[in-house]
Amino acid sequence: MTYLLFVTVLWAVSFNLIGAHLAGQVDPYFSVLTRVLLAGMVFLPLTRWRGVDPRFIGGVTLVGALQFGVTYICLYLSFNLLSVAEVLLFTVLTPLHVTLIDDALRRRFNPWALVAAAVAVLGAGVIRFDGISAGFLGGFLLMQLANFTFASGQIGYKHLTQHFPSEIPLYRRFGYFFLGALLVVLPAWLLFGDAEHLPSTSTQWGVLLWMGVLATAVGQFCWNKGATLVSAGTLAVMNNLSVPVGLLLNLLVWRTDTALLPLSIGGSLIIFALWISKRGARRLPT
Repeated sequence: MTYLLFVTVLWAVSFNLIGAHLAGQVDPYFSVLTRVLLAGMVFLPLTRWRGVDPRFIGGVTLVGALQFGVTYICLYLSFNLLSVAEVLLFTVLTPLHVTLIDDALRRRFNPWALVAAAVAVLGAGVIRFDGISAGFLGGFLLMQLANFTFASGQIGYKHLTQHFPSEIPLYRRFGYFFLGALLVVLPAWLLFGDAEHLPSTSTQWGVLLWMGVLATAVGQFCWNKGATLVSAGTLAVMNNLSVPVGLLLNLLVWRTDTALLPLSIGGSLIIFALWISKRGARRLPT
């Protein structure tokens, strides 16, 4: 779980950097495209093509297209229909997608994982709930598609590593992920991108460099590697642990107004959900 905890903090910092320096200033499609290109430059030189099962290469490429490409396109489109608070609120349903997809692939029902995910959703919802406007159905559906593709990518990668074991280390079999993301993000930039809103300051370029090399290259690899080492219930809970961590950093570093009571209650519920997941994993038959 060390990998997941590390990425949780990394992404929490990154989320605040986006809000402070990129959101509303730099074209979002260009931001996502830059992240993919920088991450690809990190991993593609390390990537092995020979000696790797073509089905694994194709599967990880699909995972990248879903978990990064489609997810981020839907996320940015949803901002045209929802307020920021609504977007954040609707992301907390990701753990339910994680557990349901994993159970479907394994053809089983794991009540402990589902309960842990539901408690995590409740905790994140307590933190993020800020009212819902009318006419949000389209944005809600977009966010659920984003949640589904992000969850399916994580579970898909977990299952791929189980079905295609290899002596080649995972970091040398991960570059295909960013190739798949590029297949989605590049056409999206060409179709919807705004070339008049490119980065204009060294700070914005610096944040994009951080996002590409650390949040995307290192973060996506460590998150997916971590996903292979924990149960689906724990993975579901960890998807929402970034909520209190991100808000806490926002409060301490960026000095923004944050409701401490909902943060405390919601964070406690998410930690409790992690305990439920671990307790349930010990009770499941091997």
